[in-house]
Amino acid sequence: MTQNKYTQALQAAGVSLWLDDLSRDRIASGDLQELIDTKNITGVTTNPSIFAKALTNGEAYKQQLAELAANGTDVQKAVEATTTDDVRAACDVLARVYEATNGYDGRVSIEVDPRLARDSEKTIRQAIELAKIVNRDNVMIKIPATVEGLPAISKVLAEGISVNVTLIFSLPRYREVLNAWLTGLEGARSNGHDLSQIHSVASFFVSRVDSEIDTQLEALDLSTQELLRLRGRAGIANARLAYRIFEQIQDTERWRLLRSAGARLQRPLWASTGTKNPEYSDVRYVNGLVADYTVNTLPETTLNAVADHGAITDSRIMDSYAMDDDHFDELARAGIDYQQVVTKLEQEGLDKFVDAWDELLQTIQEQLNANH
Repeated sequence: MTQNKYTQALQAAGVSLWLDDLSRDRIASGDLQELIDTKNITGVTTNPSIFAKALTNGEAYKQQLAELAANGTDVQKAVEATTTDDVRAACDVLARVYEATNGYDGRVSIEVDPRLARDSEKTIRQAIELAKIVNRDNVMIKIPATVEGLPAISKVLAEGISVNVTLIFSLPRYREVLNAWLTGLEGARSNGHDLSQIHSVASFFVSRVDSEIDTQLEALDLSTQELLRLRGRAGIANARLAYRIFEQIQDTERWRLLRSAGARLQRPLWASTGTKNPEYSDVRYVNGLVADYTVNTLPETTLNAVADHGAITDSRIMDSYAMDDDHFDELARAGIDYQQVVTKLEQEGLDKFVDAWDELLQTIQEQLNANH
């Protein structure tokens, strides 16, 4: 099959496209394979919201849930069984991509229970358990980048498990994530693991930063001209400055020692790239973040928009650092408190995932009850 010219251009520019969605229907119908064959999809990310939607709307889970109910399975184990089965099946669909890229792509991510995000030890235990249950080399375990998540990231990597660090909003936290990743690789080396087989991505959320800062700007006493000049720029600026940190970490002796032992870079992953403000381009958070060694995980609507009118250009990220620094200085002068923004976004992100997890538990419990 022929790949779409715009998604192909992204891949040629060093951007891996991962689908931010998964359902049993998508796997069984062949739709996921078609996206691999025609739109350069090379990975899949999931989260509690995605699973809640799939299990609420899908008919494909009825037989499994009936069997689980007949066996007296509790709701927590039923959620674990259904979601890990989907992830395992998606890993199998992407196995050829994984093999062809030597593990660089072909990845499927599954997140630990978001209710554990403030508990390091429970996060570690569940991450290791999920990796064992899925039992595929191309699975990635998602761990939120909370303060408590940082030691969990290190410990899980040290066990030789690939990790997708999620819910990153701030540049200072990203530096802490990179430290946790390096610490984890150092632990994995000490534990005798093959570093070349351990992969990691750092999921930096983009559009939600614009949504929050735009809302705060609109509440300030700014002129229309100043408002229009400041709004809608922070999300991409924040991500580009994260890429600068990614470049800087490569120029450290600590990384060079790990690289000489076979380690792979932790790639920046652009998440939350669906455009939420209808006034902005629907490919804004794809076209604006083209850079080598990155991943962009897209909801299907954004993927389709890119395939239709992506108009991809070469990376200009490195040319924008000074402008992006100046933009955050301007936001501070206008009255925007960066730390307040990113702290709020992290907590809201966790709350949304916990709400989706609770919805998922309720949906599964209702279906289990209906089968008794």
